[in-house]
Amino acid sequence: MSLYEKLSSKKFFIFNLVLLGTLFGFSLAFFSFSIAKPADKQVAHAQSVQTPVSSDALVVAESLQKAFRSVADAVLPVVVQVNTVEIQKQQVPQFNGIPWEFFFGTPQDNDQKNQEREYRSKGVGSGIIVRKNGTTYYVLTNNHVAGSASEISITMNDGREFKAKLVGKDERKDLALISFESKENFPVAVLGDSDQVKVGDWAIAVGSPLGLSSSVTMGIVSAVGRTGGPAGNINDFIQTDAAINQGNSGGALVNIRGEVIGINTWIASPSGGSVGLGFSIPVNNVKRAIDDFITKGQVKYGWLGVSLIDADKDIAAELGIQNRKGALASQIFIGSPAEKGGIQPGDYIIKLNDKEVRNRDQLVLAVGDLKAGEQATFVVIRNGSEKTIRVKIDERKDDVVADNSKLWPGMIVTPINDEIRQALKLDAKVKGLYVVEVITKSPAAVMGLQRGDIIVGVNGESAKTLPDFFRLLNDKTKKDLWFEVQRGETTLETMRYKRP
Repeated sequence: MSLYEKLSSKKFFIFNLVLLGTLFGFSLAFFSFSIAKPADKQVAHAQSVQTPVSSDALVVAESLQKAFRSVADAVLPVVVQVNTVEIQKQQVPQFNGIPWEFFFGTPQDNDQKNQEREYRSKGVGSGIIVRKNGTTYYVLTNNHVAGSASEISITMNDGREFKAKLVGKDERKDLALISFESKENFPVAVLGDSDQVKVGDWAIAVGSPLGLSSSVTMGIVSAVGRTGGPAGNINDFIQTDAAINQGNSGGALVNIRGEVIGINTWIASPSGGSVGLGFSIPVNNVKRAIDDFITKGQVKYGWLGVSLIDADKDIAAELGIQNRKGALASQIFIGSPAEKGGIQPGDYIIKLNDKEVRNRDQLVLAVGDLKAGEQATFVVIRNGSEKTIRVKIDERKDDVVADNSKLWPGMIVTPINDEIRQALKLDAKVKGLYVVEVITKSPAAVMGLQRGDIIVGVNGESAKTLPDFFRLLNDKTKKDLWFEVQRGETTLETMRYKRP
């Protein structure tokens, strides 16, 4: 078939018609879409609403921020990092003898005997520059930071380091004073008045927690007058929730004025890290100690010569001193200022120099701060009546305090309550005083008294209550003293002890 015939055939005509229709349809659709008005689209836009900070609130916040900056600027230069090295020596073990000699022979060098190996233990704490005398700067810290150190150095907040030495230390207050020499002019801390500290006050801790020097944390004073610190520490404490960690010990707790109100000392924590329970020694507890360290190399304490306890509810009820704050003189040292002044076992001390006594710990601290030779006035409750006693305070000496043979009578007793009665399975008819503790080598121990004994009589008279017990104990018309006690199923008398 010729080309003309192909182009004019019926099939070719239909094909062209379909092709033109398709092209026309696409063109018409495109034209309609291009001229149609687009539909409104529903688009969600994030609405930005700016709420400006109240200018009044901002002024207050910025003022507080400036106050904290001011405190940091003032305090950081007076708080140092205390670096210590404690050197301990241990005997080198000797391996002479079988099988050592069998395998290695006998050492020929006799110098190997009694050899010692040196161990160096590093520590980090904090300290406060509290005094300057010429080119000597004195830094206060904790005894547990620097008291046992063989080598001491301090690092200033600008990184400069100086060698330091121990001036004095005191275990009872956990304090130590170290010194370093410099001709440069460093600032000295301003010591505030910790008696004016109130719960809710701002509290700012400065130190080197975990060796991170010049760290500042902030909180409030959570409580004051806390007791029950580490064993042997006679201080009361300021409690704060400002973060305190290992390395903060010896550092400063300051108020919003930048005045030192406490020396950070310990934390209560199940993990060893800060949980908001930090404790600082009130600065008023250490002011006299600083002078004693510098002038005498140690802290001098006043001594009254009594053994004190807090009266629990059972003791208070028997002595008629419920709801009265104070401390009970359970025992007296023979020949002590207390005995010479007229204080007796069983006296409930409620005042010292016109200041109320809150508890045992507070009285121990207050007496310790008295000077030897000072006349102190005590108010006691004896047999239900108040009595004023003047005592000349002596200096506390460790050897005298440790002499239990002078502690009269040398035991602590308490009324029998339901708990004691159930523990000992005592009949309800049994009356007397339970012996809580007998002091080793004391008169009570010499007489043969034992812990757990029940005292029912003194010098042949009934003594089943505390008032009767103390009345007969203090009766000096009797030359001898002995006790009638119930021990198990047996009632017996102790040895007789000649009164001093």
